[in-house]
Amino acid sequence: MMMQTDVLIIGSGIAGLAFAIKLAERKPKTDIVLVTKADRFESNTKYAQGGIAAVMDNIHSSFESHISDTLKAGKGFSNIQTVRMVVEKAPKRLQELIAWGTPFDKTSDGKWDYGLEGGHSVARILHHKDQTGLALEKALLQQLSRFKNIQFQTEVFATDLLVQNKRCYGAQFLDKNEQSFSIQSNITYLATGGSGQVFSKTTNPLIATGDGLAMASRAGAVVEHMAFYQFHPTALVTSKNPVFLITEALRGFGAYLINHKGERFVFKHHPEGELATRDILSEAIFKEMQKTGHDHVWLDCRHLDREALRSHFPNIILQCKKHGFNLFNEPIPVAPAAHYQCGGIKVNREGKTTLHGLYANGECASTGLHGANRLASNSLLEAVVFAHEAALSVASELKQNKTTAGFSGRTGSVSKNPVTTTVKTAHLKKALQELMYRFYLNKSLEMPLKPFGAEIDSLFSEIKKLSVYHKSSQSIWELQNMAETARLIINDTLYE
Repeated sequence: MMMQTDVLIIGSGIAGLAFAIKLAERKPKTDIVLVTKADRFESNTKYAQGGIAAVMDNIHSSFESHISDTLKAGKGFSNIQTVRMVVEKAPKRLQELIAWGTPFDKTSDGKWDYGLEGGHSVARILHHKDQTGLALEKALLQQLSRFKNIQFQTEVFATDLLVQNKRCYGAQFLDKNEQSFSIQSNITYLATGGSGQVFSKTTNPLIATGDGLAMASRAGAVVEHMAFYQFHPTALVTSKNPVFLITEALRGFGAYLINHKGERFVFKHHPEGELATRDILSEAIFKEMQKTGHDHVWLDCRHLDREALRSHFPNIILQCKKHGFNLFNEPIPVAPAAHYQCGGIKVNREGKTTLHGLYANGECASTGLHGANRLASNSLLEAVVFAHEAALSVASELKQNKTTAGFSGRTGSVSKNPVTTTVKTAHLKKALQELMYRFYLNKSLEMPLKPFGAEIDSLFSEIKKLSVYHKSSQSIWELQNMAETARLIINDTLYE
C-alpha cells in the first residue's frame, strides 16, 4: 500500500507538533500527515520536568548571559550563530506557546515564577510545577486539533526513508499489525526524539530507540557529534526501565547531593557544587561511587521548606512515595542515567539535513546549539525555535514545488517472521544496553575505551543477521536502530 502527502512528519513531541501547527497556519491547504510509533501523548517531551529557558524580561536575565551560559555548558563545541539565534528568538516563541494554552507558573503577584537550574547564572526557567513537558504536550495537541489539513496516525512505525539520488521522498512503515506500507511526500520531517534506550539506565521512555537517527544514517544523511551523550546526574535508583528523573530544578531549589557519610562531596570537584553542569555532576557522582563502592549517592531535601516543596514538586514527591521514599524525612538514592543525545542528524539553521527534502528537529538532530553538553532546559526551547524556522523554509519550498514528488525506486517488501525471536531479541538488547552503560562509565572514569570498538562491531553483526530474516517485526527494527546508534556513539568517541 502507498499513500501520498505534501508533508510527512514522523514524531509527536514538541518538535513535531510545533512544526505541524506552524506549517498549517501558513499553508492551510497543504496536506500534512503526522505519524507516531505509540499513542499521541508518548514522547520525550511528555517527561520533561524542568521547563524552558528563555529571557522573558531584561530584569532577571539578558540575551548575553543566556548565550554565555549555553556556550560554557557546551565546552566550546556549540555554534555561536545558532546559539544567538535560538536565545534571541526564544521570547517570541514562548509567547506563542503561552497563546496556545501552555500554563507556565506565576508568582502571587502575577510575575513569572522563574526556576534556577545547574549551569544557569540566573533563574530564567519557565515551568509548570514539575511537569512542564506534559503541560506542553496537552496544549500543543489541543492546538493541533484546530487544523483540518493535519492527519494524525498513531501506532505507525517508520522502518526506512525512501531516498533516491540524495533526495528523500517519504518513508516506509509498519502498521500496528506489522503490515508494510509507504507514505510518499515532498517534504519529510524527522522529530523522532532520542536514543536513551541504548543504555541500561535511562530516563528516556521505551520508545526512545534512535529510530530517526538510524534511518537517516542508513539513507546517507550526515550524522555528527555522537560522542556527546549527556547523562542526567540525579535519576532515582530503582529496578525500573526507564528510571524516574529527579529534575535539575530541585537542586536549584536548594537540595544537596551527599555521599554515604552525609558529606556534600561535589564541591571537591567543582566550586559551583550542586549547580554545576550535568556532565560535571555525573562524573563527580561516578567517581564518588567508584571510591565508596556504592551504586548511588543521595539527594537530600530534609532542610527545605515542606510547603514550598509540595507546591513546586508534587509529582516528584508522589513518585518517590510510590517507590517507598519519603523525601521529607530521608535522603533519596540517585545515580546518573542516560538522558539526552546532544549529537545527531546534521542540520542547518532551517532544520535542513544533507539530503534534499529531509528536515530534522529535536533530539534526533544536531543543530549546533548544545555542543558537548546541553544546558538544562534548552532542549524544549531548541525544538520550538527550530520548528518555526523549518516551517518558514518548508512553506517557501512547497510554494516552489506544489506537486507531490514521485518515488520511482523500490520500497522493499517485508518478510513474515518464520519463528519467534522474543528470547533472542531480549538477550541481545540487554547485552547492548549493558555494554553501552559500561562504555559511558569507563569514559567518565577515564578508563580504556578501545576494546569497546570490537565488542560493538561483534554485537552489531549478530543483530544485523537477525534483522535480515525478521523485517516485519518492530522489535527487531528497534534493536537494529539501537545497535546502529550505539556503534555511531562508540566510533565517534574512539575516532573523534
